[in-house]
Amino acid sequence: DGTPVTAGDHVLAYVRAQRDALVELDPAVRQDVPDAVHRMRVATRRLRSTFRSFRAVLDRAATDPVAADLKWLAAELGKDRDQEVLAERLTQALGRLPADQVTGPVAERLAAWSEARHKGAHHELVAILDSRRHLALLDTLDALLEGPPLRKKAAARPDKVLAKAVAKDFGKLAGLVEHALELPPGTERDTALHEARKKTKRTRYAAEAAVPALGEPAEEAVRDMKALQGLLGDHQDSVMARRTLRELAAVAHAAGESDFTYGVLHAGEAHRARVAEEALPEAWSSISRAFPF
Repeated sequence: DGTPVTAGDHVLAYVRAQRDALVELDPAVRQDVPDAVHRMRVATRRLRSTFRSFRAVLDRAATDPVAADLKWLAAELGKDRDQEVLAERLTQALGRLPADQVTGPVAERLAAWSEARHKGAHHELVAILDSRRHLALLDTLDALLEGPPLRKKAAARPDKVLAKAVAKDFGKLAGLVEHALELPPGTERDTALHEARKKTKRTRYAAEAAVPALGEPAEEAVRDMKALQGLLGDHQDSVMARRTLRELAAVAHAAGESDFTYGVLHAGEAHRARVAEEALPEAWSSISRAFPF
């Protein structure tokens, strides 16, 4: 009846769902439907994470080359998505400022920057979807599902195999978070927190794949990782926003416009990053104490 029984069944069911999402979202991405790029990027990340988290189930000799192509696709999708998130964040922050703190055509400059970046990125993205490399990736995923490169553990009961994979990812995440918390605020910590955020997503996706087999403990792990991802994501968005504001301020200054408002927005973003960093120790302590794996 197609119901997953073994560890391999569960992992392949998750892989199949993500492959289906890639195919189904293709027209929406081409038509520039809001959120379609984001959803396709998430599907590529879930696939790549699955291949890395469940190496005890799927032979990495077969999955590593596919993961490399998925990394490429996610990066291409990310160009448009990252810019979209940034533009929305900065536009909202600008809208919250009192009128006396807005000097010069800041909204117009922000809109022009956003529009130019988006048009270029979307045009490139359609070319990527038509590329030989992308079509070959979809064929490879189909072939992998038709004749999966299963290892010995794939035939085992799912509970132990999947739980062990989630626990292993969480252990690596713990090391990254604790390292980041030991660093003083600054560029090095920003980078360490970004690495922790990526590992948070990987742990979350491993737990998602395990939900049908493990139930509530896996669901709890997904919730915990979503919360942590939100906190670390806000911090990383602030890092990217400050970089963009410095670039926009330089362009405005060179054009003879005031760069005051960009400085005000930059200070607001620095404050948001501090708030996220200050919230992290307690949030992490609570998650790591109660993590179900």
